[in-house]
Amino acid sequence: MSIRLVCIAEFCARQTSDNHKIKMPMKKENTEKEEFIRVGTTLYKLVNQPRLNGGYVRKRIVWNNETLRQDYGKDYLATVPKYDGFCTVPDHVDYRPVVDKFLNLYEPIGHRPQQGEFPCIWSLVRHIFGEQYELGMDYLQLLYLQPVQKLPILLLVSEERNTGKSTFLNFLKAVFQNNVTFNTN
Repeated sequence: MSIRLVCIAEFCARQTSDNHKIKMPMKKENTEKEEFIRVGTTLYKLVNQPRLNGGYVRKRIVWNNETLRQDYGKDYLATVPKYDGFCTVPDHVDYRPVVDKFLNLYEPIGHRPQQGEFPCIWSLVRHIFGEQYELGMDYLQLLYLQPVQKLPILLLVSEERNTGKSTFLNFLKAVFQNNVTFNTN
């Protein structure tokens, strides 16, 4: 099976041009229109926080009801979208931002698999998994298609440097975007 993700061409280009470092600038969204949400009894302002790399990260900042009334009038609060709480429901195929009145903290990814050639990914996965290449591809496919399925923990261990460990983690970050975090402990 051949799966190529649209953003992966960018990944390969960044790997070769930026000395094996990935910069993932986020698009600046319209910052002039202020957005608010209420989750449970807490009011949040949705903002695009600037990052050092020039991009932005979407954040929820706890906001004060009285400040909102002062800025927008007493009737504005009634127009703010309301949710019962937060949930985390990962799904890359049929993503839902709201699940039964709960705001989904899992974020959508901005690309879809397509059939085709994927020489950079093939090379990386072949390098990382070696003789277990098919197992590695199955693992990646399950991460994408069935993100709630329990899978074995994948440990990349080598005393040597420049073996592709960080590159593979950066690849996963490129694929799953803001749903990936690195535990450096």
